[in-house]
Amino acid sequence: MFPVRAYFYDGLTAKRHDVDITLADNRMGLVLSGPTLAQTYHWPLPDLRAEGGRADAVLTVMLHADTEDETPRDPARLVISDLELIQWIRQTRPALYKKDMRKGSLRKVAKFTGLALVAAATMLFVILPAMAGILAQVIPLEREVAFGKTVTHQMERFLGGTSYNDLACTNPDGRAALDKMLTTLTAPQDMAYDINLTVFDHEMVNAFAAPGGQVVILRGLLDNASDPDQVAGVLAHELGHVENRDATRNALRAAGSAGLLTMLIGDFTGGAAIAVLGEQILSSAYSREAEAKADEFAFKMLSDAQISAGGLARFFSYVQGLERDFQMPEYMASHPNSADRETRAQSAADAQNGTIPVLDQTEWAALKSICDDK
Repeated sequence: MFPVRAYFYDGLTAKRHDVDITLADNRMGLVLSGPTLAQTYHWPLPDLRAEGGRADAVLTVMLHADTEDETPRDPARLVISDLELIQWIRQTRPALYKKDMRKGSLRKVAKFTGLALVAAATMLFVILPAMAGILAQVIPLEREVAFGKTVTHQMERFLGGTSYNDLACTNPDGRAALDKMLTTLTAPQDMAYDINLTVFDHEMVNAFAAPGGQVVILRGLLDNASDPDQVAGVLAHELGHVENRDATRNALRAAGSAGLLTMLIGDFTGGAAIAVLGEQILSSAYSREAEAKADEFAFKMLSDAQISAGGLARFFSYVQGLERDFQMPEYMASHPNSADRETRAQSAADAQNGTIPVLDQTEWAALKSICDDK
């Protein structure tokens, strides 16, 4: 079989050398010689490494060697087209297609991966929340409103809508009852925002606030509420998040987290961003302090509107029943203890005088049927 003619590149120049390959006397290496080579090369057979696939008719081999970069290969290449020699090398060299790594490479990869995870966690849980708090205070109102509408549209997609306002419930009688509830709550208040209240046709027991006065109630909340004062209490709580700009801080943080995770996982379609943003907003993962402030806002708003806070207390009692059955609704999943909140709501209700139902029975029936035109 030997000698065999082949091509050799020394890795230093682009010149191709015609070489003859012979087997070393100890049969443990290949000897490369040629008229244009400055020296004779001895390549140990155990150090041969293939470049390219196993099915190639031409075999290009390099040497496993210590190099100054992260690739443990000698830059020189030997190109063999003799089929008999190719078959012999492939059959006798089990390490021919081995993927070599420099010593310590795995340790370096683990180290840098750990540092990257720490940096990402710091960004997600420390830097982004702090930045969101600052931005929420300085963002212009008109920008906040535009941002809130975008968030609401993204939420509609997240909940299964295929187009703008695809899930919006617009039954006229139900819409009139909803507007009456909102007006009754907000009329005594000096609101910083013009509230845009919508009902989405979705079975989840939930309500959420988006930036800039955007508030959404999901049909599941209406289906499971026993009276309109419960819905009014939940709505007042969400309005508290709007007025305190909790919704803006949370959405900015969620959007930043989604963007960071999109970069990390390489999802350039936007699907990951929408999923993270949707989950963050639906879970309403505000701080306990923010939740307590929103509750206090709701108690005062309900009192000013002469609506009993007992409805909100009954809603918290309903939530506790779901907790006992291990069917926790998304709306309260990350909120403070429901029993404590029921107690505080009931105390607020006991301190009220002369309350009236926010809607009569006809209006309440209309509100519960607001999605019947869907």
